[in-house]
Amino acid sequence: MSNKEQDSAITTEQISTQKEVMEAVSAEKVSAEKMTVPDKSPVDACVDYAREILSEQLVTVKARNYDYAPEFRDLTIQHYLIGVMWKFAESLEGVKDPRETAFVAIETMLTRDGMNPKKVINRVEFLKKMSRMEDGTNALAIAIGYDSCPGDQSLAEVFDHYVDDTRVSGALWRLYDRGKKTILYGGLFIAFVVIWFITLFMPGNTTLSILAAGLISAALFVIPVFLVGLLIYFLKIKKTKQPD
Repeated sequence: MSNKEQDSAITTEQISTQKEVMEAVSAEKVSAEKMTVPDKSPVDACVDYAREILSEQLVTVKARNYDYAPEFRDLTIQHYLIGVMWKFAESLEGVKDPRETAFVAIETMLTRDGMNPKKVINRVEFLKKMSRMEDGTNALAIAIGYDSCPGDQSLAEVFDHYVDDTRVSGALWRLYDRGKKTILYGGLFIAFVVIWFITLFMPGNTTLSILAAGLISAALFVIPVFLVGLLIYFLKIKKTKQPD
């Protein structure tokens, strides 16, 4: 064999060896990537899907300017997302109970959103309790969420069912919130004024009697205000229940 042929054979062998080394390094990289990036769990997949659907649905909901109590709004959205994730979980492999997976996913979602762990547990228990009607059927928001499709306006459809329900209106909630603050701060103020007055202008009373006078005065303010607020509430509820 000539020197030229020998050089050519050596060069070919070197190129082949380099290719084998590069393929081995590439295989190691792929193997490392598979180890460091685990497959997404069904719960994580449900959470990601729910967030995507929610971002689409909120566009329509915000455009309609619904006025609902914050607690009712949040619970309704969470029930809707449970229905969405329940349906989505049915399409995932390895999910034995899609409905329960949806509840685990909403718990994970609330935790990641920063809700207090104890509140998360209580909220999920409440969502489970309210997830079925007395006849065993699913709650409205869950049923509509389960039947929803990407790009529709199903969340707005849920809220449309409660537009004329005063019990969940934002106006009634604001009335309650203001009344609660009025009762709290008003009662404290009345109690402070009475205690200050007795201490300053009626010396000789015991500490216990002064505190009792303050508490009684606060009660005389709190109870009537509470009863008036309760009356307003029942009048509004009665008005909504009257037939047209």
